[in-house]
Amino acid sequence: MANTSSRTLRLLSLLQTHRYWPGAELAARLEVSVRTLRRDIDRLRELGYPVEANRGVDGGYQLAAGAALPPLVLDDEEAVALAVGLQAAAQGGVAGIAESSVRALAKVVQVMPPRLRRRVDALRAMTVPVTWSGDAPRTDPGVLTALAQACRDTERTEFAYAAASGERTERHVEPLRLVSLGRRWYLVAYDLTRHDWRSFRVDRVSAPATTGARFMPRTLPAEDAAAFVRASVVQPPTSWSVEVLLDAPVARVRATVDRWATAEDAGDGRCRLRMRADSLDWPAMIIGSLGADAEVVSPPELLDHLHGWARTFDRASRA
Repeated sequence: MANTSSRTLRLLSLLQTHRYWPGAELAARLEVSVRTLRRDIDRLRELGYPVEANRGVDGGYQLAAGAALPPLVLDDEEAVALAVGLQAAAQGGVAGIAESSVRALAKVVQVMPPRLRRRVDALRAMTVPVTWSGDAPRTDPGVLTALAQACRDTERTEFAYAAASGERTERHVEPLRLVSLGRRWYLVAYDLTRHDWRSFRVDRVSAPATTGARFMPRTLPAEDAAAFVRASVVQPPTSWSVEVLLDAPVARVRATVDRWATAEDAGDGRCRLRMRADSLDWPAMIIGSLGADAEVVSPPELLDHLHGWARTFDRASRA
């Protein structure tokens, strides 16, 4: 049996992974008696952790919400995942949390052991962030958090959902997983009204509320939640067909645009860039990053867009 301090930390870690633990099962996991478990629970309460107990034959324990956030116990993989997730959150995608994500990231990295900090630094150095603008949807962090908790606790959830047409419906679901795909978050859940699996865009979800009813997760008809979203989401039609002549060798342009566009040799050291995009910001960004003279063939709106960017940069340079 582990010493009291390490066992208390182990108990705290277990309480943080599930909403509710039957007492007998928790004692078995710690390899202690039920009486010793009660003493360890009391010790956590003295340290400020709000542990609730349910009496009776099926009694157990759960970590409740407190007046303040107590210290969390994370293993190595969880700590690295937390740091990487905060870094991604600081770069956008969820409305209103960039600044707080940076503050939290600084605190987490500061107390990391050197071996974990090196892993986080390596990921940061080898990752190229892409900041989206324009029509990128913004997700309410409160909605995202509520849905994540419902997935974790396997609780049936109700929410209002706005379809692409603007029609609003009330949904009653069994939430399974959250998936981040491209610039959007999706909830994968079993729809109890339509009796089928669905993926819901989280930026279209409002007022999520758990019903208190637990459920046994069903078998998802896909390899995993990410595969289900990829198969079920209909990508929006692209709005622009872009063609640009660049004074740059085709090999250099291909190395930059990768799979986002095609580049063909146009002779005399020039190349022809073609791509489709749902926003003119993306082709403008590519043209700017190449640093080569460019001639816009189509659409004419891209030329106007570039002129607008040029005016913005000119004002910035003179500010």
